[in-house]
Amino acid sequence: MSLLPVAEAQERLLSSTRAITETETVPLTQAGGRMLAGDLVARMTQPPFNASAMDGYALRSADAPEPGAVLTVIGTSSAGHGFGRSVGPGQAVRIFTGAPVPDGADAVLIQEDAERREDGSLVTKFPVTLGRHIRPRGQDFAEGEAVLTDGTRLDFGRLTLAAATNHAELTAYRRPRVAILATGDELVSPGGAPGPDQIIGSNSFGIATLARDCGADIIDLGIVGDDRALIAAQVERARAARADILVTLGGASVGDHDLVQETLKSVGMVLDFWRIAMRPGKPLMVGSLDDMHVLGLPGNPVSSMVCALLFLEPMLLKMTRQPTLSRVSEAVTGIDLPANDKRQDYLRAQLSRAPDGRLVVTSFGKQDSSMMKIFAGSDCLIIRPAEAPALKKGQPCPILLLRPFEG
Repeated sequence: MSLLPVAEAQERLLSSTRAITETETVPLTQAGGRMLAGDLVARMTQPPFNASAMDGYALRSADAPEPGAVLTVIGTSSAGHGFGRSVGPGQAVRIFTGAPVPDGADAVLIQEDAERREDGSLVTKFPVTLGRHIRPRGQDFAEGEAVLTDGTRLDFGRLTLAAATNHAELTAYRRPRVAILATGDELVSPGGAPGPDQIIGSNSFGIATLARDCGADIIDLGIVGDDRALIAAQVERARAARADILVTLGGASVGDHDLVQETLKSVGMVLDFWRIAMRPGKPLMVGSLDDMHVLGLPGNPVSSMVCALLFLEPMLLKMTRQPTLSRVSEAVTGIDLPANDKRQDYLRAQLSRAPDGRLVVTSFGKQDSSMMKIFAGSDCLIIRPAEAPALKKGQPCPILLLRPFEG
């Protein structure tokens, strides 16, 4: 099988990815970050009454068109404790922010514009206009109004609105379930005691974090050695858990110790493609097992992270109805870059800002796919397309942002 170009691989993968249609009802406390299923209709009107926007005095605007009007204060209206009676001619009610405006009153005079006499009466110091400092009933939303639409992501502001409409629970689309399986006799979990020929398995933690950031739930299948039966058992766990995506780490090639692909085929996986014309990340594997997507990422940490950004993240965004995350930008290279070969390169690099405001990108000298410290210290990846000509310092080149750059 020939190497598949990155863009074609992405297109094929996403063409078989569908948005999740299953829904579930969740309490507000668990709804943050979820995608709303169906329009959200308000169960009440907000504000439910004419409310004061300021501390001051509720009165009739006709009684105080000019400064110097004298009014009798007949009571108090505070938040949660309305006055309960009407305001008549020549009368006013002490009122506080958020409190109901009494019947008969049509304006609020702020307390700084009022003077209280020793006898308790009120003298106005500012003209009063109709509706001043009153939040009318229903100004925010009305009962029966659709305040959020289907597919809206419930961030902090939208969740606050949903709560204000008197919904204790929300109907949301189910989160994608991503099962993650790391393979290899050489791997030991963090905190363990690696033998003389072993290393710490780290990839699954980065992959899980990326998937969660996209709105997925994680099924951690742990680490298994290079054993077909053990791998097959964990694949069955993923199927039993109804995973939408099985992500395997390592072992997807065809070497003597690369058992993942053959094991998956033996339990029914249909291989779509593998081996991508990219560096790092060539041994990427894509297939399906019944309704479960299979995404076999390389074992080298940087390779798996780069592939996750290019393939797993777009899948999850599509499954969760989120807009495509545009990580591609442009900068000028800070050093000369040689011509590229037949594979698309992703070079770890740092960004800086030139005096003229342009972004300048400088790649690290070492690009070995096992070097996570360089990846963690990178702001972006320089994208070097297949057969790209050499670039001189100062020429533009595309980059893939790993995180927002604020320099």
